Order: sequence, then C-alpha cells, then structure tokens
Amino acid sequence: QVRGLCGTFNGDQQDEFLTPEGDVELGVAAFANAFRAAGACPALGPAIPNPCDSFPGSWERAEATCAVLVGPGFQ
Repeated sequence: QVRGLCGTFNGDQQDEFLTPEGDVELGVAAFANAFRAAGACPALGPAIPNPCDSFPGSWERAEATCAVLVGPGFQ
C-alpha cells in the first residue's frame, strides 16, 4: 500500500520509481520531477544536486540524521 517518493516497498526493485500516473521511470530526476507541483520549484536536471553543497558545514548533521533512517528503528 506504500507509494510515492519512498517507493512501493514491495520487494520488487523494478517498480520502485512508480509515478503518480502509474509509469515506471528509469532515472531518479525524471521520477522526482513526476511528483513536482507545477511551478512550485524548478525541475531537476539529469544530475541530482547534493543538498549539503548549499549549506557548508551541514554534512555532519545530515549524516547523523540519515544514520537514524538506516538504523535499527527502520530495519
């Protein structure tokens, strides 16, 4: 029953990039752009920018936050 930017979580990696229209995108940028609200933000290009590049010094905080998501609480 899970859908969206987190994937379908059904164990089939072939359909993890399922768009709201039911299409399966092959690339990350095209997949993310499928969920973009029209006019809300610019479309992503072929390369996904690293958000930490915009905020110097935040790399350690980002790693600590991501560690929670890949930790035992979400396994």
